Order: sequence, then C-alpha cells, then structure tokens
Amino acid sequence: MKDYIIGIGKRIKEIRKDNKKTISEIASRADVSNGLISRIENGRTIPSLPVLFNIIKALEVEVTDFFLGMPNSNGSSYILTKSSEFSVIEKEDEAEGFLYKFIFNKQLSSIGFEAVLLEVSPNSKRDKVITEAFEFKYMLSGSCNYIIGDDEVTVNEGDALFFDGRIPHVPVNKSDQKAKMLVMYFYL
Repeated sequence: MKDYIIGIGKRIKEIRKDNKKTISEIASRADVSNGLISRIENGRTIPSLPVLFNIIKALEVEVTDFFLGMPNSNGSSYILTKSSEFSVIEKEDEAEGFLYKFIFNKQLSSIGFEAVLLEVSPNSKRDKVITEAFEFKYMLSGSCNYIIGDDEVTVNEGDALFFDGRIPHVPVNKSDQKAKMLVMYFYL
C-alpha cells in the first residue's frame, strides 16, 4: 500500500509531463495551489482523496489508468535503479539554487523510501519545508547549515544527519561553492 502513497506524486508528474502541462495548468484545473501540486509531485505531502481525484480529472486521465501506471515492488530483496532513470524534481518557484534528482522511490518490506541527490548552490533561497518522512542526509561535497526547527547544524563533507522531516527545516549554503548531498526519505 505504501508503494501507492509514495508513487502518487511521481505518477502525477509523469502524466503531466507526458501531456506537456505545467504545474500551474493542473493546479488551476484542480482548484489547488501551484505549491500543493509541487509538494505532492515531490513526495513532501499526500493529497486528500477529493484533491487527488480533482488532480486526476485535471490531468484528463481515467482513474483506473492513473492507478494502473503506479510503480510497485517486484518482490525482490533488492532494488536497482539505473542512472539513466534519474529524473530532476521540479520545486516551487520560491526555491532558488536547489537541484533535486530522484534516484529511486520504492517499497521494500514494510518501509517506503526515496533517495535523492540534492545540490544546494551558494546564496540559495527557500522557506522551511515539512516532509512526512524521516530524513537522512549524507554530505558528498561542500557544506551546508541545516536549520531544523530552532536549531542550526553545520554539515560538512562526509558528515551524516538524520531527523524527523515533520519538523520545519531547510538547508542553507553559506559557502561560495555548491554543496552536494545524498538524501534518503523513510516513510514508516
């Protein structure tokens, strides 16, 4: 079941892109905000059932076709995602200097998870966000200050950070070079 929850945003984005529609077009047709569509597509929130059906209608696809295309686990004890399958995640307009790339989002056993490569440019700007997941960050290069609630933590190359994504948070790059990190979202 968690495969469906995690894959909803990815499926919405896939259909929207295939039909060459913008986030604004779908949001307008579904009578929701652009930010909500973006948060759903990027796995940071799950839509209510009425909102989901409005989005599916806005995508101009049958409900059964929407769910038939959902990703699911193949029953294996491993998951392999080829680098050619990575996709860039579109963020809200207010997020400047952030590049997210999906590595994978699957269900394995009882834990749903996503892996993302995140690049944070110097002087990037974004408000704090909330995710419905526990987050693990591993700094591949550079450094960032992570603001988590009222705390600020410096994360340098080789450091790891784990926290509850339901606490408002944002990475801030105060250096003069890009910071690159592996981000894992765990949905329990």
